[in-house]
Amino acid sequence: MFKVRSSRPVALSGEQGYNSSDVSRICGVSLRQLQWWDERKVVSPRQDGHKRIYMTEEVVEISVIAELRRKGFSLQKIRRVLRFLQKDAGKRLSEALSSTSDVHLLTDGKSIYLEEAPNRIIDLLKNARQPMFLVCVTDQARRLSAAAERKPVRSETAAASRNARAV
Repeated sequence: MFKVRSSRPVALSGEQGYNSSDVSRICGVSLRQLQWWDERKVVSPRQDGHKRIYMTEEVVEISVIAELRRKGFSLQKIRRVLRFLQKDAGKRLSEALSSTSDVHLLTDGKSIYLEEAPNRIIDLLKNARQPMFLVCVTDQARRLSAAAERKPVRSETAAASRNARAV
């Protein structure tokens, strides 16, 4: 009649968890949405009796998932990203989002990309393992500035030589 749910025990370490109401308020999602995501194993918190206890990493993941949903990404696409991170990259979403991470998530509003290295980006929604080329506008502007400092612009050289002849 009822499906018995295997629950993860509450962490015994000193880390304090968040209850569903706190997560709902922090992330801007409904309690029902949290329950739905738990049932679908998108983000599965620990259990303390009938209470869900979310660790910091899970709250960060929920916040990002909620923002991606608000930006129009389907839960199916988000799950594909999570699955790729867990199986192929061996990381959780919260690890990819940390400032010390060697991988980063990027989006243009149509797709979600994983930056594994400064010169390698993967389109996670197309499962494209083919690296994309990156062009950094800032690097190009620096290169132009450095070139301009090394030698004068041709028009400046011509103007200087005309002025010298006129004198």
